[in-house]
Amino acid sequence: MSGNRQALMLSASSASQPTDGNDTGEQKFHRVTISVQGRFMRADHSEHDCIVDAMSPFDAVILSSSRPETGERIVAYVDYIGRIEGKVTEAGLRAFTISLNATDRKRDKLSAQLTWLANKHELGLPEDRRHERVSPNNPVSEIRLDDGRRYPCRIIDLSVSGAAVEIDVRPAFGTMVLLGNMRGRVVRHFQEGIAMEFMTLQPEETIDKLS
Repeated sequence: MSGNRQALMLSASSASQPTDGNDTGEQKFHRVTISVQGRFMRADHSEHDCIVDAMSPFDAVILSSSRPETGERIVAYVDYIGRIEGKVTEAGLRAFTISLNATDRKRDKLSAQLTWLANKHELGLPEDRRHERVSPNNPVSEIRLDDGRRYPCRIIDLSVSGAAVEIDVRPAFGTMVLLGNMRGRVVRHFQEGIAMEFMTLQPEETIDKLS
């Protein structure tokens, strides 16, 4: 493993623990720069776009035009990461920091996700191409919500880990949906529709049958 990649490896039990008393200022934990898009909900239930600039398994620095109050509870859905929540510990003009509320198991998962993201940036891996995407021969499908609502859609492309779907409605970030029989959550909105991430990797045979 190269020195650069090794330096980017994280663990919730070591690199991301609080630093000792000799360190002061905002950097309470070792963070990595990830610069990924997301959307967060404030205590008044209003939703706002954001960019998570830097993150550790214990806290996150979020850029947004909306400025929450110190101590306010924030729930965010972040590309590649998923749902995070915590309380605002610092609030500036265009950025704020939240202390994450997470179990040890969740922190371990965050460590792995952050290591992957840090290496992705370091190695210049393309966005949204963790798995090969294909365009289905028959793109016509249906999105179903947990409350039973159904919406016709067109699959733009999909992989074993997610899909981009053209659809008229925009379910909120983090909403659980069914695309055919593939269950996932909404992670992004774009002009034509939504991007969803499957809850489990789909068998390659399933994707091959659609392409």
